[in-house]
Amino acid sequence: MINSGVDLIDIGGESTRPGAKPVALQEELDRVLPVIEGLKECGIPLSIDTYKAETMRQALRAGVDCVNDIWALRQAGALDAVLGSSNCGIVLMHMQRDPQTMQFDPEYVDVISEVSKFLNERAELLMQSCVHHDRIAIDPGFGFGKNLEHNISMLAHLNAFTATGFPVLAGISRKSMLGKITGKDTDQRMAASIAAAIMAADRGAQIIRVHDVSETVDALKLWEALQ
Repeated sequence: MINSGVDLIDIGGESTRPGAKPVALQEELDRVLPVIEGLKECGIPLSIDTYKAETMRQALRAGVDCVNDIWALRQAGALDAVLGSSNCGIVLMHMQRDPQTMQFDPEYVDVISEVSKFLNERAELLMQSCVHHDRIAIDPGFGFGKNLEHNISMLAHLNAFTATGFPVLAGISRKSMLGKITGKDTDQRMAASIAAAIMAADRGAQIIRVHDVSETVDALKLWEALQ
């Protein structure tokens, strides 16, 4: 990934795909801390993908630069965990319900306005707690409590989230929304994932979370050249 031009490495020890079962704290720590230790001198910023406060604290002590939380710091102790670090980046994601139930008929009156409102409120809470605006990024949470129509609407109108003034993270790579459109299995979604990355960048996303780093970097270099 580093040789391919990655800017940030996101490390997670617990799957949060729809229906995934929670992982015990110690098992998550056993998975992620050795990876952080092995990569902390790699020259690339590291992110910890977790919602557990203790994992955040230990990962920050181990040297990660960013906390990426699908619960937007709503779990017990999570807000205090990031406030205890004076300079880490924070990614706040929107999710309806939880990973076990989030895809059971998700409903919105207006997915764009509702997701934007939630993310703004979470970011405002952080800023009221003396977290500087520049430390915060937001993620609308593609596939986290959204059906295909919701996901397509969010991608089409991603600039509505960039209008909040916070950097927007788009994580669409290999997700089921691409499979529903293309009919392709997870390991056959590279082309659709790259197309989605370009669409997201074109609508203002500043962070693109991907699996296929080299191919996506090449595509984004071409897109950037046209800007």
